[in-house]
Order: sequence, then C-alpha cells, then structure tokens
Amino acid sequence: MDCKLLTISGFLKCAETGVASKGRWSIAFFLLASNLMPSWYDCAMTDSSASASKNSSKGSGEPSSPSSAPRVSFNSIDENSQGQRIDNYLLRTMKGVPKSRIYRALRKGEVRVNKKRIKPEFKLSIGDSVRIPPIMFEESAVPSLPGRKFVALLESRILYEDDLLLAVNKPTGVAVHGGSGIQLGLIEALRSMRSQCGFLELVHRIDKDTSGCLLIAKKRGVLLDLHRQLREGGMHKQYTALLDGRWSGREHLIDAPLKKNVLASGERHVRVAVDGKASKTLFHVEKRYQDATLVVAKPITGRTHQIRVHAQFVGHAILGDQRYALAESNQRMKKLGLKRLFLHAHSLAFTLPGPEDIFRVEAPLDADLQKVLDVLEKGQ
Repeated sequence: MDCKLLTISGFLKCAETGVASKGRWSIAFFLLASNLMPSWYDCAMTDSSASASKNSSKGSGEPSSPSSAPRVSFNSIDENSQGQRIDNYLLRTMKGVPKSRIYRALRKGEVRVNKKRIKPEFKLSIGDSVRIPPIMFEESAVPSLPGRKFVALLESRILYEDDLLLAVNKPTGVAVHGGSGIQLGLIEALRSMRSQCGFLELVHRIDKDTSGCLLIAKKRGVLLDLHRQLREGGMHKQYTALLDGRWSGREHLIDAPLKKNVLASGERHVRVAVDGKASKTLFHVEKRYQDATLVVAKPITGRTHQIRVHAQFVGHAILGDQRYALAESNQRMKKLGLKRLFLHAHSLAFTLPGPEDIFRVEAPLDADLQKVLDVLEKGQ
C-alpha cells in the first residue's frame, strides 16, 4: 500500500506546482502510466494475492503454503539401494515420472550424487547423497490406490511373509505391475498395503492370466541373491496346466528356441524360431482325461510365454489360452466351466539365508480350476 500512496502523492505534487499546460499534463499522465503505474500495479496485485491466500487459508482451515510445486530433495543411500545403478534407482523412487524425463535429468546434471554429475550406469554406495530435482509429472501417472475388496483379496492370498520376503498366490487377471494402460498392478497394490516397507520389488514375473506363486523381496540383498538363483538354475518352479488332447508318454523335454515379437497393438506374441533364444521346458503327465491332459510343467529357462508356446508347439496347447489354443477347444471347455487360462504356478523352491537350506512355497489350485477337474473326472 505504501507504494500506491507514493505514486498518487507524486502525481498530486506535480499538479500543485501549477503545471497547467495541456502538453505537460499529458507528459505527467504518460509518466504515471509508463513508470509509476507498474509499481503500483505490482504492489496491489501482491497485496491482493496475499489477501486472497489468507482468505483461502481461513476457508480451508489449513495454513497456506508458499508453493505447491515439488522441491529439491536429498536421499541418503542405505543397504537396500547399495550397488544399484542410479538410473534404476530413480525409476524405482520417482514413480509416475516418464523414463525419458529421468534420463534427461541425468544428462543435464539435475541429478547429482555427492554434489557431482554422474552417468546413468553409476552404481550407488551406502551413505551416498542423491540430489532429486523438483520434476513435475501428471497426476494421472500416479498409481491408483487399491480398493478395500482388492486389498482383502490380496491379504487372503498371502502365502508367507517375514522381514526378507513376501510370497503371494496371485489371482488370475491381475497384472504383476502397472503399465501399458494398467494403472494398478499387484506390486503397486502391495506397496500401498505395506507402506511401512522401504523396499518391495518383484523377484520374477508371471503372466496376467496365470495364477499362483509370486515372490516379492523386502531387501535388496535378497532380491539380488534370488536373481542369481534364477540365472543359475537354483530356483525350481512347478506349474499345473491342463492341455488340449491326450498326450502319450510320461515325461517330455521340449527344447525349442523362442522368439518374441511385439505387435502393432503392443501385445507380445512368441513363437518357436531357429533364431530365437534357447528355451527348455520339462513336462510330466499327471493324468489323462477324455480330451485333455493334466501336466506339471517345469521351466528350465524363463522366457516370455514359454510354457504356453512349448505346449502349443507339441500340439497340446493349454486350454483356456485365448492366444495360443484352438478356439473350438476353448469353446468346448467353456461349456464345462473353464473361463480362464488353466495355468497355475503351483510351487517355488529356493534358498534363503538361515537354518533351512531349501525354502519352499506352495499355492493351492484355485477353486474354479479344481471344479473343472472334478467335472472332467465325472465324465471319465
């Protein structure tokens, strides 16, 4: 307000000097408009904004904030992030920020470690101070919170949990993580449900339509060790699957390279190809029905859609598979109550630090799949 009064008083003083000529009055008004008015306008707008902010604070019952924009923050690296690349660390901690924006921040030096510029491949150490820039992102990119029914469902399907690990019997139809039009995946839901955990990461993945055992690490050291076991064949997986037709014999080792293609729609399609990646699956026949065979599948390698494509390759696709099975076979099984992919991650065996050498988790067959087997049994 002082600024406003000073401007007006300056103008009045000019008038009191007896400046009466039309030209000089025009100059006075011009000076007022071009030089004095902006400073008055700025002060008035500042006062008005402050007043509006004050009134807004009174109305909301909360203290006003100078700015709602994000600010620079500094993260101290602990054991859960030790040895991790800075780009992967940022992708994990800056949820909702596009990957391209994170890499641009690294290139421009907006992200620093111990006040120094670093490259994306830089590996973090305990005690490092990471500067996180104030990057804005779309609210729509922030994962949605899980609903009460979904939370209750996941809680009822937790198979094991301690300070190192969480094992869950993933429901069919639930993606393991968000992306590609999926706002909320299983890992995002679990992070919300276990918000007190500073670290929750998927150890491995299973398809959206597959149910069964899924591991989530609570410590980075556990994650790295389990990843090592996956690479070296130290983790043993068993899946229960119902295949189309009657498959003769007891055991079948399918050794066929797989190649992944991404369709224009963004969907992944896998096929057997000479130039594909080496892939092996061991199938053990458990029971034969009139037009179906129940098997235990043990993937030796871990390629995308591996069990599904290997089953199709030998002429016995997994029933209920909308991508790789015959439409008429799926239609036949639908009449018997099968409305989903009959593939269930039955068990996982691996090692963990502690007194027990082998750690094993098992997920019982879902009731809807068991019901289909009961119908097939009666039809024998």
